[in-house]
Amino acid sequence: MIQRNEYLNMLIEFKDKELIKVVTGIRRCGKSTLYELYREYLKENGVSEEQIISVNLEDPDFEEIRGYKELYSYVNERLLPGKKNYVFLDEVQKVKDFQEACDGLYIKKNVDLYITGSNANILSGELATLLSGRYVEIKMQPLSFKEYMSTFNDTNNLARRYREYIESGSFPYILELNGKKAKSIYLEGIYNSVVLKDVVSKKKILDVPMLEKVIRFIFDNIGNPTSATKIANALTSNGNKISVNTVENYLKALEDSFIIYKAERYDIKGKQHLETGGKYYIADIGLRYYLLGTKKADRGHILENIVYLELLRRGYEVYVGKTGGSEIDFIAIGEEGTEYYQVAYTVTDDNVLERELNPLDSISDHNPKYLLTMDDEPLTSHNGIKQIYTLDWLMK
Repeated sequence: MIQRNEYLNMLIEFKDKELIKVVTGIRRCGKSTLYELYREYLKENGVSEEQIISVNLEDPDFEEIRGYKELYSYVNERLLPGKKNYVFLDEVQKVKDFQEACDGLYIKKNVDLYITGSNANILSGELATLLSGRYVEIKMQPLSFKEYMSTFNDTNNLARRYREYIESGSFPYILELNGKKAKSIYLEGIYNSVVLKDVVSKKKILDVPMLEKVIRFIFDNIGNPTSATKIANALTSNGNKISVNTVENYLKALEDSFIIYKAERYDIKGKQHLETGGKYYIADIGLRYYLLGTKKADRGHILENIVYLELLRRGYEVYVGKTGGSEIDFIAIGEEGTEYYQVAYTVTDDNVLERELNPLDSISDHNPKYLLTMDDEPLTSHNGIKQIYTLDWLMK
C-alpha cells in the first residue's frame, strides 16, 4: 500500500483524543486504505485485533445495517469492557440518522471513533449540531505528485511522470492498471459513482443530461472566472435552457461530493472577500481527460489546478487574489502567514515573464511571493520574487 504519511500522522496525532476523527474526500481517494494503514500502526503499537472494530457500510456483509440502532447495537455488542476500543465506520452516510449512533458511541469512555464519508453533508445539519466541537475533519485528496512519485524507483524524469500523473489521474488504484483503456474504464467508474451516487441520488436530480452539461462546462473552464449566471447563460445560448438557481444547486452538490472545489476571490488592497470572480478546480485532472479528451488539454490551467490542490493539501486557505486591476492566481493563508503565487506554464518569453511578475510587484507588503513554472531552470529571483520549477516545488 502507498504510504499516505501526511494523513496517517494526523490520525496518530489525534489518537485517543476525545474527538471523532472524520476523514472526508472524493470516492476512491484512499480513505479506507488510510484506515487500514492506521489499524496496522495500532497493532504495531500494542493494540490487539479484538480492540479494533471495522464496519464498511459499502460492503455487502453489512447491507442489513441501514439504521442507526442496528449500527449502534452491532458495535456496542463487540466492545471490550475495560479496554480502549478503536471503532472505524466507513461511508457512514449510508446509514439513516447515523449521527445518533456516532453520538452514542462517542460518549463511551472506552471508544475512540473514526468515520469516513464521500459527501460533505455528513458534516452538516444534525451531525454538526449534535457533535459541534467534538470532531476533527481530515480532508483527504487523491495522490499528490510526491506520493505518486514515491511508488517509482526512478525519480529522474519528473516531466514524463507528471504527464502520466495528469493524463491517467491521481486515484491510488490507477497505479495497479496498465494501458490507457483500462485506466479510462476505471475513471469512468469513479465518475459515474460520484455523479450518480453522491450527486444525482443524494440531491434527487431528475435532469441528469443537464447536470452533465454543467460538469463539462466546469471541467472545460478550470482556472477561469466562473459563476452560476455565466454557466446558465452559456448553456441557454446553446439551446439548453437552465435557471441560475438550478445551476447553483448543481454546483453545491458537486462541491459536496468533492469532485470540484471553489476558490473565492479576495481583494488584497481592500482586504475583503468579493462575491464575484471565483474560480473552480477539479479533484483529479485524469477525470478531465476522461470526460473531455486530450484535445481539451490546457497546460497552463491544468498546472494551476495541480498547484491549487497542493496548497490545500499543505493546509492553506486558498483564494484568487485581486490587486488593483490585476489578478494574483493564489493567495495562500497558513498558520505562518500569507504567501502569493503566480502559475504559468512557461515564461521564457520576456513579455510573458513581465506580465506574470507585474501583479506580484504591485503588492506592497513583504509576504513571500512565488512564480511557479514548468521551465526547468535553477531557482531564480526577480526583485525578491522566487521563480521555482513547479515539479521541484511539488516534490518538497
